[in-house]
Amino acid sequence: MSPLTSSVSSQAAATSTLRAVWRSYAQRRTFAILLPAVGLALLLIISWLRWPAARWYVVGLGAIGVSWLLWKLWQIWQPDFQDLARRLDRRFAGLEDSTGLLLHEPSELNLLGQLQYQHVATHLAELQSSERSLLPISFRGPAVVAGLAAIVALGLWLIKPKAVLPLAAAQPVAMHFAEDTPKGSTPLAAPRIVETRIMVMPPAYTRRPAFAAAQPSFQCPQESQVRWTVRVSRSAGMAPELELGKQRLKLRLVAGQPSLFTAEQTLTKSTLYRLRFAGRTSDDYAIDVQADQSPVIQIQTPKPYTLVEFGTKPQVPVRVAVRDDYGLTRAQLVATVAQGQGEAVKFKETKADLSGALHGQEQATLAHLLNLPKLGLTYGDEVYFYVQAWDNHQHLTRSDTYLVQWEDTTVQESTTDISLGVNVVPAYFRSQRQIIIDTEKLLAERKGLTAEAFAERGNNLGFDQKVLRLRYGKFLGEEFEKSLGESAGPTADADHHEEGKEGEAGHEEHYEHEHGSAGGRPSTSPTAATDALMEPYMHRHDDSETADFLEPAVKAKLRGVLAQMWEAELRLRTARPAEALPYEYRALRLLKQVQQQTRAYVRKLGYDPPVIPEATLRLTGDLAGAAAPKSQQQLAATPTQPAVREALRVLGTIRQQQSVPAADALLLDRAGATLAQAAVQKPGAYLQALSQLRQLAADVRARRQPCSTCLPSVERALTALLPTPAPAPVRPTGPDRLARRYFQELSR
Repeated sequence: MSPLTSSVSSQAAATSTLRAVWRSYAQRRTFAILLPAVGLALLLIISWLRWPAARWYVVGLGAIGVSWLLWKLWQIWQPDFQDLARRLDRRFAGLEDSTGLLLHEPSELNLLGQLQYQHVATHLAELQSSERSLLPISFRGPAVVAGLAAIVALGLWLIKPKAVLPLAAAQPVAMHFAEDTPKGSTPLAAPRIVETRIMVMPPAYTRRPAFAAAQPSFQCPQESQVRWTVRVSRSAGMAPELELGKQRLKLRLVAGQPSLFTAEQTLTKSTLYRLRFAGRTSDDYAIDVQADQSPVIQIQTPKPYTLVEFGTKPQVPVRVAVRDDYGLTRAQLVATVAQGQGEAVKFKETKADLSGALHGQEQATLAHLLNLPKLGLTYGDEVYFYVQAWDNHQHLTRSDTYLVQWEDTTVQESTTDISLGVNVVPAYFRSQRQIIIDTEKLLAERKGLTAEAFAERGNNLGFDQKVLRLRYGKFLGEEFEKSLGESAGPTADADHHEEGKEGEAGHEEHYEHEHGSAGGRPSTSPTAATDALMEPYMHRHDDSETADFLEPAVKAKLRGVLAQMWEAELRLRTARPAEALPYEYRALRLLKQVQQQTRAYVRKLGYDPPVIPEATLRLTGDLAGAAAPKSQQQLAATPTQPAVREALRVLGTIRQQQSVPAADALLLDRAGATLAQAAVQKPGAYLQALSQLRQLAADVRARRQPCSTCLPSVERALTALLPTPAPAPVRPTGPDRLARRYFQELSR
């Protein structure tokens, strides 16, 4: 065999091997693309069959998918041996990056190149015979996509479409149509609407089933989907039109039924609608769209301000009544705890879920217990709380903020109170609380005490109560009662004596100031007349009613304090501390009220305004901030309603039985647009008048005799739309009553 023949045969073998490798690689790539394409095509077919409303989307997606698939297949089956050689070199090291030599003629290569050519061709042939596929393709991704598409298609096939009220289940509604055809035509021969059915599908948040409207004018929840189904006598190549507010929709033909048309619309606000077909127009009918209301929250207990008094259980029950028009989904109580005083106040917010009793109900009563110690409160702290609720439409409502305060009976006067000018009652008002603590301690230790020791400790507490009662009695003039020097033994409360020093010292100083060093009255006795004049201004220590400067309300509460202390002392001295405890608590509560009632606030003085920087502001003429404040408000101009006035003029011409040009029907249509806006808000007042106005416009346009019975109601409705005229000044016919009386007095 000659070298030329050997070279030609080796070149043909190498080319055949490359083509076989490329063909196998292209087939595998094609299968990898067609596998998910089949799954997606199955999904589109199922969507076409099960969801007729989405057929246009299916057609669009199918066209895009087929176009992309054809372009990709064309790209795959375009031979590109250069790319194939590079892929083989990267995968097989034995080809020594020389697969590209097989794309050249052996005669174009030098001796070394021809040797390498034969080596690569031989090695590639061996690889083709030993390897199943030289360039494998992974089918895992395409298989996953195809499987998912098949699963979704199966789910769409098994899931039933959204239940739509069938046509047979909806009763036809009676709609009145007006003739718009001119004279000389034959309206009976024209196609007409035979029946109309209206189906309403409320949104999901209402949880209400679909229903059929019984009347042309109906009510529906917001975001409801309304379907009009119209059957005509014959289509005649035209479709009915639905005028929905300012929109005009053409009803589409139902597949397989040439005389049945339908249209759907989702409504978000109230509007008017009417149907048009073959020159006939129906009356205007109203759709009242009811918006979803926000939840209503009413806190029944506690009151907006609750004071947890000392000695009571630190728990506040919360009872809340919530309601919504379509159901509640979630509710929670948000509490904010305020601890500390002044600038050291700390806040902490906690939330409590109250949704357990809702379960989608439209009305429920929620209960929660505010445990103040568990919230971290101590005496003197406060907690602010409010309740918020969500409905099925995720509308949120929040209640007012309520305050709960835990009373603190140990608040002491700080040095800052002096700068605020607050005169606080002396600190021995707190001694009653120590007696309460000692009484509760005695009751707790009763089992471990003998009867004599129990009675002795009770008698000592009774003596402490007596000393405290006599101290408060000084404020009512009871200064001369004896027995303050009696000893009650070592258990007497030394704190009482320390707290009363300041008050006693001040009172003794006042006593010496009044009576002098001799302790008696002046020897010179004034006359009876002088005594009567000075009596209102004298301060007598021997009269308990006038020996103080307290207000009558404060004196009355102090008498109540003394009465409660009397009762507590009686039961303490007779070894009945359990019975004395309620009286001690009532005395402490009255003392706290007296302490708060006798506070006096004096405004702090001594404010020094900042110095005006004269060097930068004087004689500069800068008036920034010196202008008088102005308040501006944009007020909408009163509508003049020119279209309504023109329509009233046309109606007046019709009432006078004068000829009205057909062009004036346009003026009535313009007024009808204004009347339609008012009919949306008040359909009961303007809807009938709107239909009669449309009838008059049709009569004028068709040059028929206008409807005489329609004029009064239309004129009343249009007149009601006009703004109220400003009252004109009127000259009085005669003098008023005051002027007549004046003239009568002058005539005398």
